[in-house]
Amino acid sequence: MDSLTQIILGAAVGNAIAGRKIGNKAILYGAIAGTIPDLDILSVYFTDPITAVEVHRGFTHSILFALFGGAILGYLMYLIERKNKVTIEEGFWLFFWGFFTHALLDMFTTWGTRLLWPFDYSFAFKSIFVIDPLYTVPFAYFLIRSMREKIDMNKRMYYNRMGFYVSSSYLFITLALKAFAFYSFTDALSKQGIKYTEMSVKPTVMNTILWNAIVETEDSFLIGEYSFFDHSPITFQEFPKNKVLIKSLENHPLIVRLVDISEGYYTFSEKKEEIYFNDLRFGLLKNEGEEVQFAFSYRFYLDNKGELQAEEVKKDRKDGVKLLKKLWVRLQGI
Repeated sequence: MDSLTQIILGAAVGNAIAGRKIGNKAILYGAIAGTIPDLDILSVYFTDPITAVEVHRGFTHSILFALFGGAILGYLMYLIERKNKVTIEEGFWLFFWGFFTHALLDMFTTWGTRLLWPFDYSFAFKSIFVIDPLYTVPFAYFLIRSMREKIDMNKRMYYNRMGFYVSSSYLFITLALKAFAFYSFTDALSKQGIKYTEMSVKPTVMNTILWNAIVETEDSFLIGEYSFFDHSPITFQEFPKNKVLIKSLENHPLIVRLVDISEGYYTFSEKKEEIYFNDLRFGLLKNEGEEVQFAFSYRFYLDNKGELQAEEVKKDRKDGVKLLKKLWVRLQGI
């Protein structure tokens, strides 16, 4: 999830564990715990973009990190706050749950989370977008109400618990909404006589009303959208896999890495005699006639040594704004 949401979640965890003893200072410790796992994004400044993607949501989102990081930072918190009767156990649990709940929340999004690192398996329920106001805003409201209660600790903890109850309930509702959307897509594919091997269903930007499906067939991928307000049948747009474009390079280490990152949802395309790798998981950024651009694409090129390299295609903010406007209209079933 986005940084603000993770800060709110971590702050609520800190409040639940140490709020009775150190008040809003527990909020601060929890917010720090909720932020730390995403510091792995700083790897982009020390390595290439592809490696940075591979690193993200790895070690810092694992149970191992929660255990060891919780022990180290929890002890530091104890040293700072022992005068306020904060115990070593409370320090450990604050940072452990701050780290662990961060990873658990990320599991509900599209980007896989390697909770069992170093095992290379990603968990992704794909039931909520990385930014979702319906999750974040109510949680923030109850957290702020809790922070304002500095005398009545029972009332403070009540509001804090309500934040967890409401936000967690919404997460489980998104799973039910996804199940309904999944059924709608499978029904449409059946009625249209489309045979497929795999399908990934996920919500579109900042909502759980409009859903996206990526459907794999033998030679292509189909992408379709379904809104709960739709009155027309679901249609699918086809994107050929185009593996012929890379010919004998299918087993090249760079391409293998990109395929792993995309979890198998990818195509190749050609533009102006240049070859592109398209990660389909995050949908289309631009889809206007022949002007098609996926949210994540990589352009292949040869470096000075003649080695195959890839660079991420830059995104235009204007395209992002246009996409949001189109999704808002489409969300309404239009």
